[in-house]
Amino acid sequence: MKRRTFLKNSTSGTAALVAAPTLIACKEASEKPIVGEESSEPIRPIAVCTWNFQNATAKAWEVLSSDGSALDAVEQGVMVEEADVTNETVGKGGRPDRDGNVTLDACIMDKDGNCGSVVYLKNIVHPVSVARKVMEETPHIILAGKGAEQFAYEQGFKKEELLTESTRKQYEEWKKTSKYETVINIENHDTIGMLTIDKNGDIAGACTTSGMAYKVAGRVGDSPIIGAGLYVDNEVGGATATGVGEEVIRTVGSFLIVELMRQGKSPQEACEEGVKRIMKKNEGRKDFQIGFLAINKKGETGGYCVHPGFTYREYTENGHENKTVQSFYQKE
Repeated sequence: MKRRTFLKNSTSGTAALVAAPTLIACKEASEKPIVGEESSEPIRPIAVCTWNFQNATAKAWEVLSSDGSALDAVEQGVMVEEADVTNETVGKGGRPDRDGNVTLDACIMDKDGNCGSVVYLKNIVHPVSVARKVMEETPHIILAGKGAEQFAYEQGFKKEELLTESTRKQYEEWKKTSKYETVINIENHDTIGMLTIDKNGDIAGACTTSGMAYKVAGRVGDSPIIGAGLYVDNEVGGATATGVGEEVIRTVGSFLIVELMRQGKSPQEACEEGVKRIMKKNEGRKDFQIGFLAINKKGETGGYCVHPGFTYREYTENGHENKTVQSFYQKE
């Protein structure tokens, strides 16, 4: 496995994200429940996302630094990756299912617990924006397949081919040797999940993906499932997941992380506990990875991602003004 950056930080000047305390400090957090706690420390805007998608967090920070809402920030942040054809795990240019169709999943959740989701969406570049429309314009939470696509057109979204020449060629090569079998973990990651806090201390989250490469047609992972791939409770914090979605769904992973924080665990501790529970149920399995990213109401952040045999963890060093990131590659 190549070295990967799971959580990216930068200075407030070029600003991908700003975190008030360090992740190391999270491990020393109080064991008392954080719900209702008051702090004299001001909540600073934060934008964090899974993996090294610096352009996405930079866009989210642009929104936050202009006094935009956490909800606008997560939407516009992940849209950057949905439109990036070089990112072959999200949006346009994503790898197709085993029938050659690119199908997208996404969800979004705001500070009030409102949420929207689309699954198995074709021909639309920005599923996260369609998910927001589902949240704001319908009494529903999830729209799927042709119904979601028709709704998108009704909302003004344009039809667009999502399969690029690069992903088409990869698909044709895969068919030569695949025996039409789905491949687990063909890519190192398959999702961008993002969490933000705005100047008011309100939290929002979004998660979007093209799903597992060469998946069985119709397969949906955790990314668009509220409570699995994403969960936000504005009294506590938010969490998002990445990796093999089936394992996240089985544990209602992101909801679990938030509930662990409600019980008093720091975001780092909660993410590690969530991953360990999944790994315990998959002893001996080598074909998957799993990770969680979390923030709490205090503005603390944490992230933990494991591939069997290796651990990816992120720590930040907290200066007075500048925040820098250090990642390390530790044998499990």
